[in-house]
Formats: sequence, C-alpha cells, structure tokens
Amino acid sequence: MFTLTDDERAISDTARDFAAEYLAPNAIEWDQAKHFPVDVLRKAASLGMGGIYIGEDVGGSGLTRLDAARIFEQLATGDPSIAAYVSIHNMVTWMIDTYGTDEQRRQWVPGLCSMDQLGSYCLTEPGAGSDAAALSTKAVRDGDDYLLTGVKQFISGAGTSEVYVVMARTGAAGPRGISAFVVPKDSPGLSFGANEKKMGWNAQPTRQVILDEVRVPAANRLGAEGDGFKIAMSGLNGGRLNIAACSVGGAQAALTMAVDYLAQRRAFGAALLDSQALQFQLADMRTELEAARTLLWRAAAALDEDAPDKVELCAMAKRFATDTGFEVANRALQMHGGYGYLAEYGLEKIVRDLRVHQILEGSNEIMRVVIARSVVGKAGAA
Repeated sequence: MFTLTDDERAISDTARDFAAEYLAPNAIEWDQAKHFPVDVLRKAASLGMGGIYIGEDVGGSGLTRLDAARIFEQLATGDPSIAAYVSIHNMVTWMIDTYGTDEQRRQWVPGLCSMDQLGSYCLTEPGAGSDAAALSTKAVRDGDDYLLTGVKQFISGAGTSEVYVVMARTGAAGPRGISAFVVPKDSPGLSFGANEKKMGWNAQPTRQVILDEVRVPAANRLGAEGDGFKIAMSGLNGGRLNIAACSVGGAQAALTMAVDYLAQRRAFGAALLDSQALQFQLADMRTELEAARTLLWRAAAALDEDAPDKVELCAMAKRFATDTGFEVANRALQMHGGYGYLAEYGLEKIVRDLRVHQILEGSNEIMRVVIARSVVGKAGAA
C-alpha cells in the first residue's frame, strides 16, 4: 500500500501535473468569478479522470479506490473546489455503473466518463440533511413512468449537469421506501434554483434541484423499488474517501506554501523558518497530514477489498482527514500573518474550500455516529 509501483506513481504524477498546469494558475480567478471550468473538466476526463474506478467496457479507467484517493489528493493541490466536483461526478458515474442494468450503463456511463455529460447527486433536501432517510421527494408510479415531485438542496453542478441521480420516496416512511432514478436535465418539470452564495467552493455551482411532476421512465430506475437508500449510502462510502483525499491535498498545498513563505520572510533579524516554535508547528502539521493520508489509504484499500469494516473505516478517514485538513490549512494561513488573509496568496481560499468538507458527504458528527455504532455493536457482540 505504501510503496507505489511505477504505474501507480505515473497515475499520481499525471494528476499532479494536471493540477499544476490547469488548476493552480486559475484557482483564485475561478473562485472570484464563480466560474465553473467545464472545458478544463473535459481535459481531465481525456486523461481518464471522468470515470476513475468505472468499468473499462463503458469508457472508464478501471482503477482502484486507492488510485482514486491519490488522484484526488493531487488534483486538490491545484484547486480543492474543482477536485471535489470531479469526485462527486465520479460517485454519480460509479452508482450508475454499479447498480444500473447493462442497457443503463451503456446509455449513460460513456458520456459521463468523457464528461461530455456532467453528473449530480441528489439526496439532501431542505428538511432532510443528516437525516437523509426522512426525505420527502416522491416518485409516484404512472404506467411505465414515475412522476417525481420535490426539492433537492445543496446540489453540486446543478443547472450545468446533464445527468441527475435522484433519491425519491416510492414507499412508506424510512430508508426502505426510497428508490433511485436517473433524471436527464431536459426532463419537463425539472428546474433549478439560484446559484447559492457560499463561503467557499465558488468554482462549482450549487443550486436547488426542483422537480414538479417530472416524468421519468421506469427504465431509468436504478435497482428495484426500495433499493435507493442502500445505493445512496454505498455511493457515499467512496464519496467520503474522495472528499477526505481532497482535504489532504488542499492542506498539503497550504503546508508547502507556508514553508516557502517562512523561508523568505524575515523578522527580528532572522528568517521565520529558523524559529524553533514555527518549526515545531510545521512538524505537527506534517505529522497530522501523514496520519490522515495513511488512514485514508487504509480505508481505500478496505473498500477495494470489500472488507467487513469498510463503512467504519471510510467514516474514520472522512472525519479525521477533513478535520485535519482544515486545521492544517488554517494554521498555514496564520503563519502568513496578514498576507494569509489576502486573496492573492490563495491561503484564505483553501481554508474556505476545506471548511465545507467537514459538513458534506455526511457531517463529521454523523461520521462519529457511524463509528460509534460499530464500536458499540462489537462490544454488544462480545
């Protein structure tokens, strides 16, 4: 796991080089202009990043979750916001590739892998965030179709994406009454709210997805009726790893910037990098990031192997890496003093982008619930 093969190193280097050439030079401008660089996303897809762990028979790269973790870390060194959207797009594509019929896979997945079509994941609602099983969007059967009605909240890519995987209630209250549907953007009755004004993640749009009796063929349902919540949670295992990797990558970029700044900046007759107090802080930041990366890789390997503790490990990695990533970036900003607060240095953008990682893909409080259930369950079984 910790010694990369030549192929694994080449994959990671490709993502790092792409981030350095296409993401990092534009990240501040995209953030300030709230620009979603679809053309750059398609360049990433041409390198296989639109379907990283998707089957090769439908245009995917056929790589592992561990490969994906390394890729998203490297992309996030250039721009955490864009890396995070690519991670969400990959989650959507994987859900269709994994749970779709062969016909569904061939209809939707190739366009998603090339990013000619972008994907959005529609689970959260205005009244159902962490309590996702309480969602109220309904899907009512009407002959060979379903009519979907409801509102989805905080949807990345909404309005630009062409493919929406929507969780809707087809049965009774609770998780077993939820089904998953692939909804095309051009479906009559589908509309979008205004682009949200956010603290970070400004380089990707976030809107409500509004469904007003949207007619969706039954052939667009993923899995059987009642499988939707299971599909949604299965997708989130990988999504949590991806967002954890984006936190590690963003924080690594912030740490590198802090070391470079301290080496150049002088105060009280000496370079700041010569201060032992600051060296100790850098040592802690480096150690904490390495610990986060190690746990991330461990969880990714568990998901690749379908290990019994994969859900618990994905939750651990998400909680630890996103908390660590934000704290490391925040300390890097502090080391820059007043300059860290200026947009032109890029530190404040990283801090803003990484803050939301502690909330989405299941808040870190929910991650603690997931982990605690496993701990308590094992104690009860002993």
